[in-house]
Amino acid sequence: MENKNLIIIAVAIVLIVVVVGVILTTGVLNKADDRTTTSFSNSFMEGAFTGDVKLVKNASDYMQSYEDSQHSITYNISTVDNSTALMDIYYVQGVTNPEHRSFNGNDWNIYFSQAIQGNDTNNKVNIIICQSQGEKQGYLIYMIIDSKTDLNVSLNVFGEPYKSYVEPLLKSITLKESSNVPAINDQFGLSESDFAKQMDLVHQYKSGNTSVLQGS
Repeated sequence: MENKNLIIIAVAIVLIVVVVGVILTTGVLNKADDRTTTSFSNSFMEGAFTGDVKLVKNASDYMQSYEDSQHSITYNISTVDNSTALMDIYYVQGVTNPEHRSFNGNDWNIYFSQAIQGNDTNNKVNIIICQSQGEKQGYLIYMIIDSKTDLNVSLNVFGEPYKSYVEPLLKSITLKESSNVPAINDQFGLSESDFAKQMDLVHQYKSGNTSVLQGS
């Protein structure tokens, strides 16, 4: 049963990434210059996006979504107690080999990935995930680039999305320590002990024991 649960968790987290891509809308192209910056501030992070970016969803004190309609980009930013565990789960789905960067004293792991939006295999969204784990909480930024974007999408640190949008954002960010940070196990609807069992399987998989993913 534990093996099957691991698969459920791994699939669920990918679905979360795909679903957040659905909130992308093309909107009406405005004339905002890319040199424009949009400042933001919340209970756990503050900084500035490149371009004309609007808050489109304020899910809670610990999760927000912002949209750049000109370039069909959505930024989902959140905090959780253990972002490293989340990235370990992503590893099971093939999200590996992050770039490592440090800005303003914050260490970031930067991942490049893709997901299918809906059931259309031709409709892929490009995703850049930035993750930083502090002593008491972790921070996550998802840059979700819709297939309709006018950016020259290249998923690496030399591409336009990273150089022109992600890196300036990370350089601008100040991370804040929050109270009552959401627990990662609660995000999956699991008790601490059940989540620990699942993470044990994830760590076994990362250590080379791929048989833990086989159904019992």
